[in-house]
Amino acid sequence: MKVSRRGMLAGAAAVGAVGVIGFEDQATAEVTREPVELTWFGTHAWEIRCGEAVVVTDPWLTRFRTGTFTPAGADPKTKLVIKPEVIDQHLSTADAILVHHGHYDHMADVPYVAKRTQATVLCTETHANLLRAMKTPDDLLSAVRGGEYLPFEGFSIEVFPSLHSCSGKRHTYAYPGYRYAVPPRPRVIEDLVEGGTLAFVITIGGLRILSLSTANFDPNALRDLQVDVVLAAPGGEPGITDRLFQTIKPVRKVIATHWDDFDKPLDEPGVPWTDLTPLRTSVQRAGAEFVVLDHLQKVTL
Repeated sequence: MKVSRRGMLAGAAAVGAVGVIGFEDQATAEVTREPVELTWFGTHAWEIRCGEAVVVTDPWLTRFRTGTFTPAGADPKTKLVIKPEVIDQHLSTADAILVHHGHYDHMADVPYVAKRTQATVLCTETHANLLRAMKTPDDLLSAVRGGEYLPFEGFSIEVFPSLHSCSGKRHTYAYPGYRYAVPPRPRVIEDLVEGGTLAFVITIGGLRILSLSTANFDPNALRDLQVDVVLAAPGGEPGITDRLFQTIKPVRKVIATHWDDFDKPLDEPGVPWTDLTPLRTSVQRAGAEFVVLDHLQKVTL
């Protein structure tokens, strides 16, 4: 479903009424809670459902082999593959698709999921151009930058600028870059560049969920943010993850995301690509509950 211009203006007015994003006044107001069900499809692919409202994050269910977690690393010339029969087993409806960054393990299945569900796709301009090149209908795409408050029927989305995790001696990450115009159709995984990283807060069923697709974040954007749940990835411990919990307000629950070797099948138990103990330690040191789901597992909050 698309956000109407009238809805956008109403959302802007609401932001003006309560002040800066963070919603201090809303946080102290009485909130009606409804059950919110989260289902994990591996990597950072989540379905977040409350009643008829459905939000999907980075839906990559095809999971073709890349060699990412082998000593040699991913082959950048690995061909992009989409398996509709796998996606259709698990995803049939969505109101919004949140693209956190443009890498293949976050965005390769988005064109198919968007066309199947007719959901609004929130993404950067680079992501939108890549998705256009992959034949995603233009009227489903909504390019955002960070700072937006977007009301939908049954939920709202706040958008924040964010950062991709870095690693190695030079503090780099794979496939950087931007696309300021629609490129040739992506064919291999290196064609899907990072293209800017976003974080999102989904407010649904009276619950506020901070969704981070990597271990890194923008501390200026998230300072004093108040949420109930964080989807947090390993790999930033101890410094970055500890800094996250010092930057936002105290949080009750942290759910691990993007911890599995995504070369392994979705219908088998998740195999960690790294030890989750440091992430668990950071979370518990901050006084929050640490939750780990397996592939296709659900939790109701």
